[in-house]
Amino acid sequence: MSESPDDRSTVGAGARPLPTVRYRSEFTERLEAKGEVRGEAKGRAESVLLVLDARGLSVDDATRGRVMALTDNDELDVLVRRAATVSSVDHLFD
Repeated sequence: MSESPDDRSTVGAGARPLPTVRYRSEFTERLEAKGEVRGEAKGRAESVLLVLDARGLSVDDATRGRVMALTDNDELDVLVRRAATVSSVDHLFD
């Protein structure tokens, strides 16, 4: 049995696969967590805009930019609820 060039998990014919070792530093874990929080915030911000759009409320570029710039998930949760009830986009941040 010959080893294929793409098979890097074995050392030769009949050899057992090498274990996969995954090292994660605190730094990389913090970066990953920060990325997850940013992704959640972006999703919530998009939800605010989708709710407004579904209700037929037009969103200007300045408001869209302000919503998308938010990173506080609690604040964005408030805006998602508010987007469902405001009579005008002008009242979204009241």
